[in-house]
Amino acid sequence: MKIAIYPGSFDPISNGHVDIIKRASKLFDKLIVLVSLNPQKKYVLTDEERVEIVKKSCAQFKNVEIVASKSLVLDFAKKVNACCIIRGLRNHNDFDSEMQLFQFNHTIDSNIETMLMFPSANYLFLSSSSIKELVM
Repeated sequence: MKIAIYPGSFDPISNGHVDIIKRASKLFDKLIVLVSLNPQKKYVLTDEERVEIVKKSCAQFKNVEIVASKSLVLDFAKKVNACCIIRGLRNHNDFDSEMQLFQFNHTIDSNIETMLMFPSANYLFLSSSSIKELVM
């Protein structure tokens, strides 16, 4: 079984995230959306709210599981036998940080691939940060 994970804070989940989840779920037998719980980070939504909203947003995808974890993404990927980490990419700024993250992860475990996916054109300029700013 080919398992991938799609990690993020999802504070809040956006239509761009859901678009990537929908498309990635077609490529793998199972896609685990990993809601990262980082006590050092300040979130607008509580951990429980983020998980619940992601679950509601992904209910239509039958092979998608929503999990919350404080683990490092790579440790979680190993624990669930994931072969791939899905990362969203909107622009060159995202590319720079994702390249560094890929190199770090690949150095530690080259058996887990990283797949970069662009959101569909409608969602390319949408970010959780801009949604938070709009709400506030």
